[in-house]
Amino acid sequence: METKESYKQKMEAQLNEWGAQINLLAAKAENAEADAKLKYAQEIDKLHAKQHQAAEKLKELESASGDAWKEVKDTADKLWDDLKVGITNTTAKFK
Repeated sequence: METKESYKQKMEAQLNEWGAQINLLAAKAENAEADAKLKYAQEIDKLHAKQHQAAEKLKELESASGDAWKEVKDTADKLWDDLKVGITNTTAKFK
């Protein structure tokens, strides 16, 4: 079974990786045509919002004690999955 600390470290690393991917997408959006740039900017804004939610959940996880962290983990897993899908879908749109 995964410990709170190992889960936290794994999620911090994943959040950092996704942050870099979002930044890369933002840079690509800057080079897009004007109409596409607006569309991509909206997608990237959504990703930033999801990233912020995930970071907040990570903070909540840090302060959770005992078995309460497992409940926070379940919610965090859903947020992570949502962010992962969002990044994957947005990346596909840039190709």
